[in-house]
Amino acid sequence: MPSLSPEKPAAPEQLLSHRYCLMCGRDNPLSFGLRFAPLADGGVMAEFRSDESLQGYTGIMHGGVLSALLDTAMAQCLLHRQIAAVTGELNVRFFQPVACDSTLSIRAWIDRSLPPLYHLRAEIRVNNQRVCRAKGRFMEKNANATI
Repeated sequence: MPSLSPEKPAAPEQLLSHRYCLMCGRDNPLSFGLRFAPLADGGVMAEFRSDESLQGYTGIMHGGVLSALLDTAMAQCLLHRQIAAVTGELNVRFFQPVACDSTLSIRAWIDRSLPPLYHLRAEIRVNNQRVCRAKGRFMEKNANATI
């Protein structure tokens, strides 16, 4: 299973709303265990160590996994501001293949907000080289909604 660097613990409301999340859930035995730390600019970041279990083509990380990492980073950026939101649109641009044994630096930030709509950006870097980026639109979750 992939490994990651330790981060600050998430807020209690994050734990409750995402406890079974595939990417960051603490109660999901298959979770990637991502932990995002807040940045001074209002964004978030995490490091993640991949392995061959996440490959698409031989030796290359699956693009869907990279997309999920970017999506999760953007959602976590909002959660760190106590905003629960769901992805409405996700656009990913890949610049180069990512080796399965890479350590990824994942960062996300709010580009602009017009509550309840939020526009975010995220990127993944390997050895300080940007390997992919994303733009996403998130809609704030209604407190009474079941999702």
